[in-house]
Amino acid sequence: MGMDMEALYAARLDLVEFLVTATHDAPGESFIDDVLHGDIAAPSGSVNDELDEGFALLEAFIEANADRPTEDVVDDLEIEFTRLFIGPRPPVLPHETYYREDTDYMGDGIPKVEASYGAAGWSPPENYPEENDHIAVELAFLRYLVRSQRRGREEALGFQRVFHEEHLSHWIDDCATAITEEADETFYEAVGHLLAGYTDFEEEIALQVS
Repeated sequence: MGMDMEALYAARLDLVEFLVTATHDAPGESFIDDVLHGDIAAPSGSVNDELDEGFALLEAFIEANADRPTEDVVDDLEIEFTRLFIGPRPPVLPHETYYREDTDYMGDGIPKVEASYGAAGWSPPENYPEENDHIAVELAFLRYLVRSQRRGREEALGFQRVFHEEHLSHWIDDCATAITEEADETFYEAVGHLLAGYTDFEEEIALQVS
């Protein structure tokens, strides 16, 4: 990898933080201000094709919007977020139980996700109104596991491995592709690619036998 562990943790946490914020709600002004004025650093060198594509699109979004008033950009993205994820008839339903054939929304789908959270000693933040299989909630759990690893909690990597095997790897790529294909705004196209690239990267880390 060539980068030290601390830098790697910082990069992983920056990226998951970005994705949680981007998928949890329509983006606020301070978030978009950070994005437009250089708080998102692409990793030096290529990690994987999806991340490369996502960062290239994010750069294009920043270039196209850097001189616009932030509130105008936020207004555009709020309209797009609502159209994509909220509807009346949203083209993307970013829920694990929506994408999985083998589990049923009303059945054991959400309890199984919640059991993964509980096993690792985590519960979703109160301010997340979504169901617990929503993309932002699953990413927030991943963020918690990465933070735990950074603090030296070794079993967190095992919890992460299981979470990829039992949950994330079954649906994130399909959801990310849907976001990329349905997005009209470059920002959300970037989010789709970054989501796929980031979770693939995390899966590689988690599946490495320590």
